[in-house]
Amino acid sequence: MNIALVANDNKKTLMENLCIAYRHILIKHDIFATGTTGSLIEETSSLPVHKYLAGDLGGEQQLASQVSNNEIDLIIFLRDSDATSKIDYNTEAVLRLANDHNIPLATNLATAEVLLLALDRGDLDWRNLVKESM
Repeated sequence: MNIALVANDNKKTLMENLCIAYRHILIKHDIFATGTTGSLIEETSSLPVHKYLAGDLGGEQQLASQVSNNEIDLIIFLRDSDATSKIDYNTEAVLRLANDHNIPLATNLATAEVLLLALDRGDLDWRNLVKESM
């Protein structure tokens, strides 16, 4: 499955730790991430990552494009609620598209862990059926 990982600046260390802790699950899937987050994940967890541009340079738009084409199966977007108090249209587009296309989305650590464990159990295999029907 294709998993997108995005983290606001204050959540990058948390994302790195998540990837280290769940490396055994993530290694079985294709990982996509915005530029800086992707580089940090590669360095700390040795996971291969398909990197978009940095989020503010168009990476979130690249992710939104993949989401709208149903090419992403799971999104973990660790958001800093203080940093996201201003309207960020690219972020909102990703979240809206995930909802529109029924793509599982975690915006905090607790939900991210639940989704990764569900992914490992096969609970998200229904995404393969969705992609085949398109």
